[in-house]
Amino acid sequence: MNGGKGYISVREASCRWGVSGRRGNQHCAEGWISGVSQFGRSWAIPEDAEKTSDPRFKGRHLEPVRTST
Repeated sequence: MNGGKGYISVREASCRWGVSGRRGNQHCAEGWISGVSQFGRSWAIPEDAEKTSDPRFKGRHLEPVRTST
């Protein structure tokens, strides 16, 4: 989406941040990203927006799951 100068789509932001598109939508809808605007069902995210930390994991660090073989 290049509908406005200085804005990117949820898809582009999700790729930059390494999260799913659904998660990107949740970040916007729940107000975790400042400066977002909603146009119908689409979100416009400022190009300089930073990925926010996930409050579900506040104070916790997740270790990768190891499986024994």
